[in-house]
Amino acid sequence: MARLPRLSVPGYPHLVQQRGHNGQPVFLSDADRQRWLELLQAQAAAQGVAVHAYVLLDDTVRLLLTPATAEGLPALMQALGRSYVRYFNDRHGRRGTLWEGRYRSVLLEPQAYLLPAMVYLDTAPLRAGLAAQAGAYRWSSHGHYAGARTERLLTPHALYWELGNTPFAREAAYQRLVEEGLTAAQLQALQQAARHGWALGSPDFLEAMERQTGRRLRKARAGRPRRAAAV
Repeated sequence: MARLPRLSVPGYPHLVQQRGHNGQPVFLSDADRQRWLELLQAQAAAQGVAVHAYVLLDDTVRLLLTPATAEGLPALMQALGRSYVRYFNDRHGRRGTLWEGRYRSVLLEPQAYLLPAMVYLDTAPLRAGLAAQAGAYRWSSHGHYAGARTERLLTPHALYWELGNTPFAREAAYQRLVEEGLTAAQLQALQQAARHGWALGSPDFLEAMERQTGRRLRKARAGRPRRAAAV
């Protein structure tokens, strides 16, 4: 049975994850990471996809993206994956696949999960033991939102702009969110959604998105379906 195409809803943020094949590293140097970001910037512009946040771990890439069209996100990931594999194999004298199957994508309700998803990406290096503080890890979008540098790749989401009336206020408010971290419930929800590819949001949001897309976007309830009562 053919697999359903990855869900892509225009105008909504998506948490995207792609891992290396069999857990192998997809970056062997800072030059690799820089090249990947350059390719991401070019392909995101070409496909009409806004990049809100990212983190590059040794064997995993995580992104927060909003596509302008239903085709933009899959086209971006396909073009980015292919072009980076060509670069990586040529640079490191290897052949064959690099990525672990298809990327995973999670449709997010912005008001509930946009900012937590950004914090989830920024704190990933801490959970992986790669840094003691989010600001100490170079290969994430944290520096841009904390005011340490400016990245043309990134398009801040409207919910980030609502954190304050000035750049300093927004940066300070976002820093506090990262320092406070995620609740256990938020972390579990984001991890499970990223693992299984289910949409994430309130029941009303999920119901509305299921009507809009004609797809089931959440895990089915356990147990057998109820049988109709005898007349």
